[in-house]
Amino acid sequence: MSTRRIAVVGAGVAGAGVAYALRNAPVSVTVFERTDRIGGRAATHTAHGYTYDPGANYVKNDDPAVVDLITETLDAEGVIDITDPVWTFTEDGTITSGEDSDAHKWGYERGIAELPRRLFEESDATVVRNTAVTEIDRDDGEWSLAGPRPLGTFDVVVLTPPAPQTASLLSTIEWDSDSYRALHSTVEEVEYRPIHTVVLGYPFEIDVPYYALVNTDRNHEIGWLSREECKPGHVPTGECLLVVQMAPDWSARRIDDSDETVIDHEVTDLTAELLDDERFRAPDWTDTIAWSHALPDLEGAPDIDPELRQHIEREGLFLAGDWVTGEGRIHRALGNGLMTGQRIGR
Repeated sequence: MSTRRIAVVGAGVAGAGVAYALRNAPVSVTVFERTDRIGGRAATHTAHGYTYDPGANYVKNDDPAVVDLITETLDAEGVIDITDPVWTFTEDGTITSGEDSDAHKWGYERGIAELPRRLFEESDATVVRNTAVTEIDRDDGEWSLAGPRPLGTFDVVVLTPPAPQTASLLSTIEWDSDSYRALHSTVEEVEYRPIHTVVLGYPFEIDVPYYALVNTDRNHEIGWLSREECKPGHVPTGECLLVVQMAPDWSARRIDDSDETVIDHEVTDLTAELLDDERFRAPDWTDTIAWSHALPDLEGAPDIDPELRQHIEREGLFLAGDWVTGEGRIHRALGNGLMTGQRIGR
């Protein structure tokens, strides 16, 4: 019996979950990643002696299988539990205590990018970087992938990019099927919110009782603000590093703005006002990251008929990612990737 050939498009956390779940299956897995790094929004940057996570901040403990994987199954060296709570604030900047004082928030001393790195390290997958998949098609029971060049033929294809990019790939399939058209239409309707992240470094520490603040009414121009110094190993003692994620509407207006000086100035002013501390208007240094496809904008999972999903998967086409679950969270992306890989490996 020949080894089944599996192609995974995207080396984010969902793709890493698929590859990890197939590590002991009689398959060969090739992962195509359009950028030069793995992890997607599970990204870690280093600068000026700091380590920081400008995309996904931590892994929630809502999925027992994911928690067990991080804390028990994978190498647990350097795993951290952020114990300070997440508080909330409203449109007028009123800060109040949150409700997650007992919730675990898992991360890594070396940054959240350790999670996909360790998953791929344990898998047998071949990761092909700097290779964008732009076309997929099915012929004679096989899937063919193409990008800057033909990328090979496979028995199974797993699409893990954000829904708009997945819909674009689905549109390239020459597949005369009502089921396929229904799938493409459903995926195409899923929209994504952009998020502008601005990282602010300061040569002083602050004494507040929270790790992060989240805007609950979605009417403030800041959506999220967190303190990287609450993560062991990330920030030098006596200093402060804020990760400020701007609200989607604010981010959408500036997603193509290349003038980071203007953006940083506005964000530092808003940060100083929110924290009621003038010192935050003058950071020592900044970093700005624009996430054009940050979080799926949906309530609940896309309405993909179960029979339609089963039909498509019998043809060897699978979808994975947090948007498939209806919640833009890294643990949802990983959990969905793991389950998808398990179904393929049966």
